[in-house]
Amino acid sequence: MISAEQNDLMTRVGPQAPAGKLLRRYWQPVALVDELEGERPVRAVRLMGQDFVLFRDENGQLGMLDRDCPHRGADLAYGRLEGGGLRCPFHGWLFDVKGTCLETPAEPVTSKLCSRIRQSAYPVVERSGIIFAYIGQGEPPAFPEFDCFVAPGTHTFAFKGLFECNWLQALEVGIDPAHASYLHRFFEDEDTSDSYGKQFRGASADSQMPITQVLREYDRPTIEVQPVDFGLRLTALRELDDTQTHVRVTNVVFPQAFVIPMSAEMTISQWHVPVDDENCYWYAIFTSFTGPVDKQQMRDQRLELYELPDYTSRKNRRNNYGYSVSEQHSQTYTGMGMDINVHDQWAIESQGRIQDRTREHLGTTDKGIVAFRRMLVKAIENTLAGTGEIPLQIDAEQARAFSGPPSIDGISATSAAARYCEDADLKRRQGSDWASARLKTN
Repeated sequence: MISAEQNDLMTRVGPQAPAGKLLRRYWQPVALVDELEGERPVRAVRLMGQDFVLFRDENGQLGMLDRDCPHRGADLAYGRLEGGGLRCPFHGWLFDVKGTCLETPAEPVTSKLCSRIRQSAYPVVERSGIIFAYIGQGEPPAFPEFDCFVAPGTHTFAFKGLFECNWLQALEVGIDPAHASYLHRFFEDEDTSDSYGKQFRGASADSQMPITQVLREYDRPTIEVQPVDFGLRLTALRELDDTQTHVRVTNVVFPQAFVIPMSAEMTISQWHVPVDDENCYWYAIFTSFTGPVDKQQMRDQRLELYELPDYTSRKNRRNNYGYSVSEQHSQTYTGMGMDINVHDQWAIESQGRIQDRTREHLGTTDKGIVAFRRMLVKAIENTLAGTGEIPLQIDAEQARAFSGPPSIDGISATSAAARYCEDADLKRRQGSDWASARLKTN
């Protein structure tokens, strides 16, 4: 049973909150690269209850600064891109991407004030279509050399969406292999050849069996949870008959991401990033092991649900997530349409802005959630104590030791199910131009 104090410990993300102190030790997605394209590459960012301004200067350099001007607190998100930086419209103070004050033009010509002013600035990097920022103390950790970060740009696609709830319950939906048989149940199976860009709509690897059929007809998976150097590996086994077993392997990358199968050819790496205690964004990188990603098709599919500029869902609590009684009878288990993002959104937002975990009763299929919470609490306690190990606080040399992580959804001979993930992952990599080249160098 989780106490109210333990729930606060895990969920609250402000600068002085225990979980907030931990999460600030990691790179956080703050925008899609697409969001800084166009005439004015400036965007307000709210991350873990703090406000920033993200921008690309006239020379193409990225910067992220505190949003309030250090002069009199005006909003730098309305700043002008000129003079080699971002200029506050209030009195013309100018700051570069490092936070250096370049000019205080309203001051007397002889003034030395500019040399004494510095705006807080934060490291930012681009990775596979996402801009990551580090707002913690000291040096940031290196990026592990996972597939989503090392695949060529042609083979990745990035997107995001807003959830109106706490980050932890958003993450926990991905640590729950059992829910897909219910929450994402479709009563009819579509043509799997038309499944590009749609999760849970294709065929399981090494078979012609639609994933929707597997989930619908075999709803009591055996779940295994294994600690690994980046977090947790979850294996869900569904015995189809005496000779065949469906194997689905997903991964929790500490502290806020999971890596899951999208299809036989593609994986999803997804982060759950707190805007504040009661809202979060999911950021995803879709990685293809076969041909280049059709970015336009993937984007168009997702823009059917998500509205710009804030990537908010057209189906939400204000319109009952598009719920239809007739659809719930005949088409989907939820009655909320064919997009599984809506299903997930309803499930986690319906728990409340911050789930009250003192009222929950966990079952055996929640073993992944239990294991992750224990890992999270231990890391928070070690952060507060200043002693003990914190997962994935790695340097560049250590980052090169990481790969994958393997994430597979397929049907195996039952006798080979224990090694199916490793074998299927190797086969997929050997057939991939970019991944096979990497095999030869590791």
